[in-house]
Amino acid sequence: MKNAEAFEAYQKRLNRVGDHIAAHLDDSLDYARLAEIACLSPWHWHRIYRAVYGETIHATVTRLRLHRAAGQLLQTDDRLEDIARHAGYSSVAAFTRSFKSAYGMAPSGYRADGRHAIFDKPFTEENDAMYDVEIRDFPERLVAGVPHRGSYMEVDKAFGDAVGKMAAAGALRPEMAMIGIYYSDPGLTEEKNLKSFAGLVVPEGFALPDELELRHLPGGRYAVLRHKGPYAELHKAYRWFYGSYLPENRYEPADAPPSEVYLNNPREVSPRDLLTEICIPINR
Repeated sequence: MKNAEAFEAYQKRLNRVGDHIAAHLDDSLDYARLAEIACLSPWHWHRIYRAVYGETIHATVTRLRLHRAAGQLLQTDDRLEDIARHAGYSSVAAFTRSFKSAYGMAPSGYRADGRHAIFDKPFTEENDAMYDVEIRDFPERLVAGVPHRGSYMEVDKAFGDAVGKMAAAGALRPEMAMIGIYYSDPGLTEEKNLKSFAGLVVPEGFALPDELELRHLPGGRYAVLRHKGPYAELHKAYRWFYGSYLPENRYEPADAPPSEVYLNNPREVSPRDLLTEICIPINR
């Protein structure tokens, strides 16, 4: 078997493992079952997983559970004890240690006054400098990827699928920007019906691999907010962006969906160091 074919075979098998983990995030890890899903030897499957994804299966589960917990801290009034238990920890102390290691502060402090709290403040001339927003002109972009339906907090699975399919086809390039297109308003649409698209920017004439779809992201003028921190905080950035920055600057959103460009990889940096550009199309 050629190297590319071997990699594609591994990628498809490991994608099934990723799908299973996302669907059973609250279950205990059954390594034998995961090896069975991957159709790989129980002696070797995890070594392959770690080599392909750069993290252990335990690290993947921990990262996804903490990501969900961060969202619960910001979006619900659930007790810390309940969030810790839902994340798989037997005590608040153990959860706090793990969360602080990943997010740089204890869960209670993160909920109360993490960096995301700046987006609760209204926009004024005095505080506008603390927000990194600029106006850019973008050409039309082609995005190859896969559609996602459901919670935006779970779109990571779709990105893994898109990258995996691109890599398996030998078409993945380092210069390809990872981008998400968000078609539904979470304030108007039930979570289970939210529509988005996860993919990578590709050049004109790109030979689309099987199982991937192509989307056209309109060109034009965009207001771009650079957000540093966990993805769970992005909803607050959106609220400030739409509710304060755009109206205060008399910018009117254009008739096209917002998008997000991901400048680094959650498998490689801590949540507090993630860089995301929120791009909202505006009329000239």
